[in-house]
Amino acid sequence: MTTATPPKAQATDVAAQISFAMRTMGVAPIPRNYELFYEAYIGSNPALTRELAALGSKATQDELDAIGEQYFGSHQGRAIENAHTKLIGELEGLLRVLQQEQSSLESYNKLLGETYSRINSKSSSSADILRSAITILTEATGNTMAHGESTVSQVSQKSQEMDQVRKELDEYKRIANTDSLTRIANRRAFDEKLSAVYANDSHTFSALVLADIDNFKKVNDAYGHPVGDKILATVANVIRANVRKDCFVARTGGEEFAIIIDGNTAEEVQQICERVRIALETTPFKNSKTGVNYGPVTISLGYCMANDAEDAGELYARSDIALYCAKNTGRNRTRLYEDGMKKDFTKSWLIYKR
Repeated sequence: MTTATPPKAQATDVAAQISFAMRTMGVAPIPRNYELFYEAYIGSNPALTRELAALGSKATQDELDAIGEQYFGSHQGRAIENAHTKLIGELEGLLRVLQQEQSSLESYNKLLGETYSRINSKSSSSADILRSAITILTEATGNTMAHGESTVSQVSQKSQEMDQVRKELDEYKRIANTDSLTRIANRRAFDEKLSAVYANDSHTFSALVLADIDNFKKVNDAYGHPVGDKILATVANVIRANVRKDCFVARTGGEEFAIIIDGNTAEEVQQICERVRIALETTPFKNSKTGVNYGPVTISLGYCMANDAEDAGELYARSDIALYCAKNTGRNRTRLYEDGMKKDFTKSWLIYKR
């Protein structure tokens, strides 16, 4: 656990430090670059952090994009920008189609008016008027119907293309909200999910669990970051496998994880936490080739019920205090926040700000 400043100051400090680092390296302040520096700052991907630092003060945009491609697959910032441009193009095309349809209907309406005037006129014989009107209306109606069918086809095509863009954007968001190492939700997704806990009155039986791998730094120091990364991925899998599918699980930083549980009492949340803790404690961490044993790997958990906090910030702070108490009283245990618990420092839950 690292010390941090109070909630509001923390959010500001993170944004300021990231911006300062980008200015120092002469990096353009665009979303996809901020994404890289944010991931480096929270330490969720040590290899990315090292490669970014290795660029020094003369990082080019191509070099930054190459790192983004390597660690994020296709860089979501640039992909979303491209999808946005495509969507604008599709909307402009649809607008042109509808404007053409409006122009066609206006012309048809004008023709109907002129024909009505001719039929209503007494200057020509009734037979001539009717023959002329039938010919004009038949031809105009046929053309208008054909144009209408063409418009329907074009609108349908544009709708399908826009739906495809929507699906692409949904996929980009999924990628942007997924931790690249553990394949569970990342800090960005956690911030969004936690902020929604108090959006309605159904949070009475909601809980925030914060978990932290015990003595993880010693593992990294002893066996190196590649082993540490594998342990992080395994821990994420163990947590995910021992909670309900509808529970939200995220990696919120280095060796820290969060679980948002809905629909359970404090006692039931305690049981869920203990199931996760015991499952991890009994999971073997060995190198199958060398036989080296990296374990045991344990985890400490702290949680607070949503109805015991006023808002998301307080819920995070109290869960963090409970986690701190679990660490401070021997680790490898679960603690529920109780009145009177104290901690020398607090952390902000909302650190992803642009």
